[in-house]
Amino acid sequence: MAAAVLLLLLAAAAGPGRADAGRERRDALREELLLSPLPTGDVAATFQFRTRWDADLQRGAVSHYRLFPKALGRLVAALGVRELHLALTQGFWRTRYWGQPPLQAPAGAELWVWFQPTVTDVDKAWKELSNILSGIFCASLNFIDSTNTVIPTASFKPLGLANGTDHHLLRYAVLPREVVCTENLTPWKKLLPCGSKAGLAVLLKAERLFHSSYHSQAVHIRPICRDASCLAVSWELRQTLTVVFDFFSSGQGKKDWSLFKMFSRTLTDTCPLASQSKVYVDISPKNKEKELLEVSPPPTSVHEAIVQGEKKTYAVYDLLSPSLFNTSRSLNVQLKWKRPQDSSEMPIPTLHAQRYVGGYGLQTGEICTLIYNTHPYRAFPVILLETVPWYLRLYVHTLTIITKGKENKPSYIHYQPAQDRRRPHLLEMLIQLPANSVTKITIQFERALLKWTEYPPDPNHGFYVGSSVLSALVPSVTAMKDMDVEQSPLFASLFPSSDGSSYFVRLYTEPLLVNLPTPDFSMPYNVICLTCTVVAVCYGSFYNLLTRTFHVEEPSRGRLAKRLANLIRKFRGVPPL
Repeated sequence: MAAAVLLLLLAAAAGPGRADAGRERRDALREELLLSPLPTGDVAATFQFRTRWDADLQRGAVSHYRLFPKALGRLVAALGVRELHLALTQGFWRTRYWGQPPLQAPAGAELWVWFQPTVTDVDKAWKELSNILSGIFCASLNFIDSTNTVIPTASFKPLGLANGTDHHLLRYAVLPREVVCTENLTPWKKLLPCGSKAGLAVLLKAERLFHSSYHSQAVHIRPICRDASCLAVSWELRQTLTVVFDFFSSGQGKKDWSLFKMFSRTLTDTCPLASQSKVYVDISPKNKEKELLEVSPPPTSVHEAIVQGEKKTYAVYDLLSPSLFNTSRSLNVQLKWKRPQDSSEMPIPTLHAQRYVGGYGLQTGEICTLIYNTHPYRAFPVILLETVPWYLRLYVHTLTIITKGKENKPSYIHYQPAQDRRRPHLLEMLIQLPANSVTKITIQFERALLKWTEYPPDPNHGFYVGSSVLSALVPSVTAMKDMDVEQSPLFASLFPSSDGSSYFVRLYTEPLLVNLPTPDFSMPYNVICLTCTVVAVCYGSFYNLLTRTFHVEEPSRGRLAKRLANLIRKFRGVPPL
């Protein structure tokens, strides 16, 4: 009997352990690094840390967080967030010279969120969300209010598991004046499961990241299908960071680079919580002649894929491979050019744009946007989103769209006029871009005169206008094959291709710097100084005249006789009078 009881106790003790061992892991972490030599000689490094969690955050029944950050998980559950996309960027991605980025973001801070249909007051949830994110990432997101928030109708469709038909649940805002520094990077790194102590995150050295031409860090949260049947929902968190290093103009004069030259560190170990850790190096030939690049040490594998309409070849380093760290204790990927690259053969992206301010004076002006379609024979539509502050009063009747010398009428247009000190202008248009064409969009505006308390501390620096947003399905030059998005390179599953003939692109133009009529803020200082001087002089004179007492003194007589008497007394040895 005692033996039977002992067996039952052992079975009861071993039962839960075996059940937990057989149960599949509910969360997983995948980290990737993409190193891409740019046509201008710069090097772009893109990090992606993807956390997938098989849990239902909306019901609020989750109490244990393992890999998914608890701060973001509770935020999603409490405010009814369906999708969240936050980007903090320093610099501007030069699409014309660097090509299409994996993920582009405008200069400053960008935040756009889709809320659940159960949220009754979206504006209140939006304000509370921006304040909480401001505290989490040490950013000025608390300055997001109704004056810089818009509700797009055609742009920024959901990227996750949602149909997104009710655009009233969407909010979009940009702070182009936001400056990104180390105080924003530190809380971003703390959200990683391994922090910056292991894995690819050890390369995130702030001193090197901010000594670059471009820096952008982002957080993307969205619901996705758990499996092919899509009967259950999982939540995905993507933390991305893109940085561009300029080695050619920094004094080295060479396009050769390595991990140690870029980050002052090398990879020594992997994150123990990561189920996948890979480094991709773009070794695609830049022209007809191949074998221009030489990468060392030898990669563990070579992967070919169609990315953004172009055939790419990647040298893949699998950090979880046991053979990678057998020969050396650290991994320092190096890339050398076998011969100099011909800069005259710089590829031109299919879609790129630029924007500038025209006109003269401080009363009126003109916003000009140029959109280029360099495809030789394919035309495609593009959605243009313009957000203009209320103090630039747009004249919508002056809107003109010219392509190849002819008027180009938009297929769809949505305009929401601004209200002074309440909301900005919102202009959305669907424009058809002919093949091999340049489309010029112009609209005139009038500058408003602000109250003297509404000017920033540096009013003569100017006022920033957020970037224009272009969304399009760009035709692919190379046929794209169906592939498993889970096994594809970086960011392929964030913007999946609807078919094999096109790929989705979202681009941002430059932010604008507009001067407004500015009063002479030094005039009050001059008035105060002049007034104080006059008051001091006048008041002092009148005060002396009113308070001083004058006495008449009679001139004394007999001084000569007194002197002579004292002289005689001195000779006689008698004390003077």
